[in-house]
Amino acid sequence: MRYKQFFVQLILLAFVILIAFFISHRKKKGEYISLSGFAQGTTYHITYESKNGENYQCAVDSLLADIDMSLSIYQPSSVISRFNRNEPGTIADQKFIFVFNKSFEVFQKTSGAFDITVGPIVNALGFGSSDTLNVDSTLIEGLLTSVGMNKISLQHTRLIKQTPDMVLDVNAIAQGYSVDLVAEFLEARKIRNYMVEIGGEVRAKGKNSKNLVWRIGIDRPVEGNFLPGADLQAIIRLKNRSLATSGNYRRFYEKNGVKFVHTVNPKTGYPVISNLLSATVVANDCITADAYATALMVFGVEKSIEFLEKNRFLDAFLIYADEEGKFRTFGTERLQKFIEEQ
Repeated sequence: MRYKQFFVQLILLAFVILIAFFISHRKKKGEYISLSGFAQGTTYHITYESKNGENYQCAVDSLLADIDMSLSIYQPSSVISRFNRNEPGTIADQKFIFVFNKSFEVFQKTSGAFDITVGPIVNALGFGSSDTLNVDSTLIEGLLTSVGMNKISLQHTRLIKQTPDMVLDVNAIAQGYSVDLVAEFLEARKIRNYMVEIGGEVRAKGKNSKNLVWRIGIDRPVEGNFLPGADLQAIIRLKNRSLATSGNYRRFYEKNGVKFVHTVNPKTGYPVISNLLSATVVANDCITADAYATALMVFGVEKSIEFLEKNRFLDAFLIYADEEGKFRTFGTERLQKFIEEQ
């Protein structure tokens, strides 16, 4: 009898030790930290799980400022600004080289729908760094002679232009790239659960503080919807991927009864006239999502759907108006199970 009691006590002791072992070795849940600020002419919001509660606000601000010194056309001493001024001795850094090469890749893939040399026309229309010009066909035709990524090249670290008045503007891709660099910064510190958003472009990994996949809102593309998240068309569950949205419903103006939108067709030099109101692209990295979201807005609905069917590495959610002006949506097959329409 004593032997049986001793055996039972031994089993209970072993069970207690085993439980204690699992408790002591269980993965400790970290604290979720949120950062926010202003950068690159917009706002950013970052949330991540930290095991030691470390705040990376200063490091993130420093990283974003460093990106501006390479790619911001609003920073006079940046690499891209010096190239645009044809400043002798300007050398491309690694950030510029990476973004230039990616831009050229997307330029080729989209047959020129995405083009970082379209800046002079964007400026002439009043969506860039200069005042609106009196736009007519003569002006557009003249500016088009300085548009086209096939007219520029990188030779090692030197930018070669076909005509000296060519300028580059990477605003349609730089924020996505910035999101990727911040995400890589967090991953280098072994952070596995995070969401990085800069100007509406997003990259998310793992889960949020509620142990759920990150949910990203897609704004309803109506005029006057200037507050992100106030009126949503859909929510996309973003699982270890990146997302970028491009649309014309916020950036436009009217002049002499004509509505000008900020998406410009690099081939024609004129603003795009289309019933496609918003294009959200989901890809593995945010630089890819950002660039192709712009290209889809140039394509329009039908050509975008055709392009997506041939390029399955991309997923997309399109919002467009039908003939009666009602909102319609299209989502690629792989993405549909992650979309919650509102």
